[in-house]
Amino acid sequence: MNCFVKSHGLGNDYIVLDSTEIDFNLDKAAIELLCHRNYGIGSDGILLLVPSAKADFGLRILNPDGSEAEKSGNGLRIFAKYLYERKHASSKAFSIDTPGGFVKAEVEEREGKVHHVTVEMGTATFRADEIPVDINKEEVVSQRLVLRAGEFDFTAVSVGNPHCIIFCDELREDIIRKLGPEIENHPFFPNRTNVQFAQVVSRDSVRILIWERGAGYTLASGSSSCAVAAACVKSGLTERQLRVLMPGGHLDINIAEDWSITMRGEVEEVFSGVLSDSLLSKLKNPSAMNF
Repeated sequence: MNCFVKSHGLGNDYIVLDSTEIDFNLDKAAIELLCHRNYGIGSDGILLLVPSAKADFGLRILNPDGSEAEKSGNGLRIFAKYLYERKHASSKAFSIDTPGGFVKAEVEEREGKVHHVTVEMGTATFRADEIPVDINKEEVVSQRLVLRAGEFDFTAVSVGNPHCIIFCDELREDIIRKLGPEIENHPFFPNRTNVQFAQVVSRDSVRILIWERGAGYTLASGSSSCAVAAACVKSGLTERQLRVLMPGGHLDINIAEDWSITMRGEVEEVFSGVLSDSLLSKLKNPSAMNF
């Protein structure tokens, strides 16, 4: 009871919990405490195993600010590793139901441990009404975004969750940290958005920095990699098979002719444990939280 696993995908870390094995309400205050890097376990979010009537497993993805994400590529790889190694999944290929759509995952095992996972991430769309983006265009490709710091061209895409991609000649962490919050909450994006600054390196590789909706600056993101790859192909900047390079590592992405996406990358468990009585008492009594 109240066991957890913490893993990361290229430095993007998540806590994994089983909804049938926790005895506290996973509300906003509890999520914020668990994800806090000083007072809790510390993570970029929580992956919660839940029942599903449509797939082998159900997944909820909870951001550190208490909001819920539709889909996470790194989260899905971490979740797939957890399901297989904790014997929830009996085969190496299985389906997962997320708020951002149904996906299929396949694990690669070596000496009893999962080291890589391939995920079918669904289909990319650039339609404004499907992302959504509040702009009078059918598709959001190379449109103008006005910020306090100036004007930028952006492409928006949904891969089950919304993304705003800005292509640039130079990547700077200080710039995305500065502009990320403003873009995330820009009026164009009614559901907020993930943000990526992207620098095309060659016809088969692109380098990116990421501001994740509800989490902030992150070392890597699977859904962001998929979104940027789709935007690169849509803009004619790369081939359909490409490598996305991030501070935390790389992912290999394939964009099919029908805009369906396949992602392959590493995943690693950090540690597992049981929530302490002291932490549980705070999780069950939000008024006791003092951070």
